[in-house]
Amino acid sequence: MSIKKEELTPELEQVRSFTQENLGKNELIAVFSSARGKEIAITADADEAMAMVLGKEHVEITEQANKKVLRKIDFFLIPLIGLLYAFQFMDKTTTSYAAVMGFKKDFHMVGTMYSWCGSAFYLGYLLFEFPANALLQRFPLSKTISAFIVLWGMILCLHAVPTNYAGIITLRVVLGMLESAVTPAMVLLTSQWYKQEEQFLRTAFWFSCNGLGIIIGGGIAYGVAEHSHSYSVEGWRILFIVTGLMTIVTGILFFLHVPDTPSKAWFLTEEEKIIHVERIRSNQQGYGNKHFKKHQFIEALTDINTWLFFAYAIANNIPNGALTNFASILLNSDFGFTPKQSLYMNMPTGGVEFVGCILLAWSVRFFKHRMAISIFAMVIALMGSCLLAFHHNKHVRLAGYYVMYVYPVTTICALSCFASNTAGHTKKISTNAIFLIGYCVGNLIGPQTFISKQAPTYTGGKISFVICDAFSILFLALIYLNYWRLNKKKEKDLAVMDLSELKQHDNLEFADLTDFENPYFRYSL
Repeated sequence: MSIKKEELTPELEQVRSFTQENLGKNELIAVFSSARGKEIAITADADEAMAMVLGKEHVEITEQANKKVLRKIDFFLIPLIGLLYAFQFMDKTTTSYAAVMGFKKDFHMVGTMYSWCGSAFYLGYLLFEFPANALLQRFPLSKTISAFIVLWGMILCLHAVPTNYAGIITLRVVLGMLESAVTPAMVLLTSQWYKQEEQFLRTAFWFSCNGLGIIIGGGIAYGVAEHSHSYSVEGWRILFIVTGLMTIVTGILFFLHVPDTPSKAWFLTEEEKIIHVERIRSNQQGYGNKHFKKHQFIEALTDINTWLFFAYAIANNIPNGALTNFASILLNSDFGFTPKQSLYMNMPTGGVEFVGCILLAWSVRFFKHRMAISIFAMVIALMGSCLLAFHHNKHVRLAGYYVMYVYPVTTICALSCFASNTAGHTKKISTNAIFLIGYCVGNLIGPQTFISKQAPTYTGGKISFVICDAFSILFLALIYLNYWRLNKKKEKDLAVMDLSELKQHDNLEFADLTDFENPYFRYSL
C-alpha cells in the first residue's frame, strides 16, 4: 500500500474542516448545477464512510493488498449470509413439505384455504416492508437483522402449536412481517462491502443458497416423514420446530459475527479498513446514512427504473409464489410420485438453482453485461415452463420443471442492481422496498393460480408460468436499454456542466448523492 501525497488548496482544506465539524448535520457545503440547470446541494449530512476519510490522504492500493482484503471479506461474510438465505428459503417452503405430511388434512383445508397459507405470508411481508426498511436505516444493520432472524425462528417453532386454521394463518402473516427485512438487509450489506463489478457474483453466491435450502429442507422433511411413527405428535409439527431452531441459532451467529459497517469489522486491521474504503470509492457510494431524506424518496418514486423493476418483480414472482407452496403437491398429484417421493424428488431443483445460478453469474467474468446474462437465464426458464405446461410426456415435463429453476438469476441481477446502480441511501432503501412490494404482490397472486378444481394437473397455474416468464424478459430488456441510455446521457451532460464548485469538494463519492445527482456516477450494465 502506498500513500499519494496531495497538494491541498486552501479552499479544499476549508471544505474538509467545515465538513469534519458539521458531519451528520444538514449544513450546506456546496451547490452546483446539473446539465438541466437544477441546483444540487452537497451537505455535511453525508455517508458514514465520510468519517473514515476526512482529513486523510487518498490511498493507492496494490493488487496484492486488494485481493487479500477481498478474500478476507468473502471468507468471513459469504458463508454465513449463504446459510441465512438457505434457512430463510427453507422456512418459506416448509408448508409445501408439510402439505404432503398431513398438514392440510389436520386443518381440514378445502378449496383455496391452503393457497391462502402461502398468500398470508406475503401479506405480512407486504404490510411490513417499508417499516422494516426504515428500521434497517435507523438502527445498526447487523444487530437489527439478527433480532428479526431470531424472532422469525421463534414464530416458525410456534407453527407447531395451533389446532385451528385461524391460528396458522395468523402465524404465517407474522412470519412474513419478520422475514421482510432479510433481503433488503443483504442488499445493503453487499453494497457496503463490495465493488460494483464484484456485487453480481457475490449476490449470486448468497441468493443461490436458496437452492441449498430446498435440498436441506427436503432432506429434513423426508427424514421426519420416514420416522413419523416414532413421534408422539404429527411429523409436520416436528418439521416446523426443527427448522425454527436452526433459524434461531443462525440469528445468534449473525449477531456475534457480522459487523454493522466495515468500519467496525473485527476481522480487518485498521490498515485494511482504510484499504476497504478506497476499494469501494469507485462505487460512488459508501456505507449508508441514518437520516431519511425526502428528496431522495421522491427521486425513487419518479425514477422509471423503479417501476420497471416493480413490474418485473410482480411478473417474475407469480411463478415463485406458486412453486414455493405447491412444488411438492405438483410432484405428487401431476407427476404421480408418492408423498414421500415428492419430498426428495424436489431436491434436484435446489441443485439446479445453486449450481446454475452461480455458473451463470460467474460468466460475467467473460461477458461483462449482467443484464444480458439475466435475460438469457430467463429465456432458459421460459423454455422450461413451456415444456412443463404443454408437453405430453411426463419425463420431458419433469425436465422442464427442473430447468425452470435457473430463473432466480434474474432476481439476483435485480438485487445487485439495487446495490450498485442506486446511489443515495434513502433512495436505495426506497427503491428496494418498492421492488419487494412487487415481489410480495407476485407471491400473493402465485398460490391463487393453482385452483383446486384444476387438480391434479393444475393447467392454469402452469400456463401462468409461461405468460409471466415472457413478461419478465420484456421488463428486463427495457431496464437494460434504459441503463444504457442513461449512461450515454450522463456522458453528454458531463461535457457541458460547470463543475468548478464541485471539484473543491473532496471525497464526493461519500457525500450521499443519488445516482441522478452525482455527475460521475455510471450505471453498471
